[in-house]
Amino acid sequence: MLIAQITDTHIKLPGKLAYKRVDTAAMLRACVRQLVALDPKPDLIVHTGDLVDFGTDEEYAHLREILGPLASMMIAIPGNHDARDAMRRAFPEHTHLPAEGFLHFAVQRGPLRLIGLDTLVPGQGSGELCADRLAWLTTSLSAAPDVPTLILMHHPPFLTGIAHMDRLGLAGRQGFAEIVARHPQIDAILCGHVHRSIHTHVGGRTALICPSPAHQVALDLTKDGPSAFRQEPPGYMLHRWCDGHLVSHLAVLGDWPGPYPFFDDNGRLID
Repeated sequence: MLIAQITDTHIKLPGKLAYKRVDTAAMLRACVRQLVALDPKPDLIVHTGDLVDFGTDEEYAHLREILGPLASMMIAIPGNHDARDAMRRAFPEHTHLPAEGFLHFAVQRGPLRLIGLDTLVPGQGSGELCADRLAWLTTSLSAAPDVPTLILMHHPPFLTGIAHMDRLGLAGRQGFAEIVARHPQIDAILCGHVHRSIHTHVGGRTALICPSPAHQVALDLTKDGPSAFRQEPPGYMLHRWCDGHLVSHLAVLGDWPGPYPFFDDNGRLID
């Protein structure tokens, strides 16, 4: 099974640039073209939040137009820039999304169970896993203890060392880590929010942040680093489930030179 993960697309109204500089729509169109051209093609696309920038119906309509046929093969969780009700309206075919309340879900896709966690706190950049959300997670995990599971969430459940993003981090991450540690069927935790490729372990499980197909948060590990972004190469991730393990690849968007052979026609290493 092959899963493509995109995150933090921040789609605005047509013609609008993010921070008056980033054409997020054009960059997502480039990402869609690359995903469509993949061989083998993904079986599923997961979006780990901040689909749009201000959570309006018009932005979600613009997003769906850009995604085109990929919208029907995508599952998504909200980020801090999203709005629950507008997101429900934007994806009426996503019947796994509850009709009210948090946008949690648990779905089976091929050999995997995917649990989506809603960490959104309306009006705030930071996220939260409150007691109710943690209780839902425990119940959902306990319902299928023998099925390999991926958890999808926007806010990463760990500190990254990028100070301004950690200040917009996740409340309740200690309780989350304790739950994860008790459920060995969890193979990985896939996140967004920080616009960079970052990985660590939480509760003994791999936790990954996917880069954005648009702008990247500046890599600044100083104590008081400013809130800033760079136009570094955009990307997404490909997660391949094989032989009971998830193998994750960082894919960089763009038309890069190559591929070039390592060996000549006679099988000799090119020197």
